[in-house]
Amino acid sequence: MKIIASIILFGLFMAVSPAFAGDVFDGTKPLLCASIEALDCDPGMPCDRGTPEIMGAPQFLRIDFVKNEIAGPLRTTKIRSMDKDDDQIVLQGYEIGLGWTMAIDRVTGNVRIAFAGSDATFFIFGACTTIP
Repeated sequence: MKIIASIILFGLFMAVSPAFAGDVFDGTKPLLCASIEALDCDPGMPCDRGTPEIMGAPQFLRIDFVKNEIAGPLRTTKIRSMDKDDDQIVLQGYEIGLGWTMAIDRVTGNVRIAFAGSDATFFIFGACTTIP
C-alpha cells in the first residue's frame, strides 16, 4: 500500500511541479503577478525595505502578451520591448517618469522588477502564474 501511495504522490508532484511541467512561461499566455517585497534605494544610503503597498506599487499585475501591456488596478502601461532566452523573459517600458525592467524566470515564475528615474530607484520581488 505504501508503494502505491508513493507512486501516486510522485505522479501528482510531477504533474504540478514547474520543473516537470515544461515551459509554462513562454511569453504567450497571460500572467498574473503578485508583488511580495519592495526596496526603495538612494545613492550612498541603505535601501529601505517594505511591502509594495507601502512603496506605492500595486499588489497584483496582469501581463497581456497579446495586447503588449501590463495592467494594475490604477493604470495600464505598454510593454516597449520584450526579449526571451532559455532562462527568462525580459520586459521593458516607461511609466510615470520611471524606466522599468521586469525579468520573469521561465521555470519558476519568479519576477524581479527594477524602476529607475532621475531621483528614484525601486526594486520589487514577486511571483507570476499563468491565467487560464
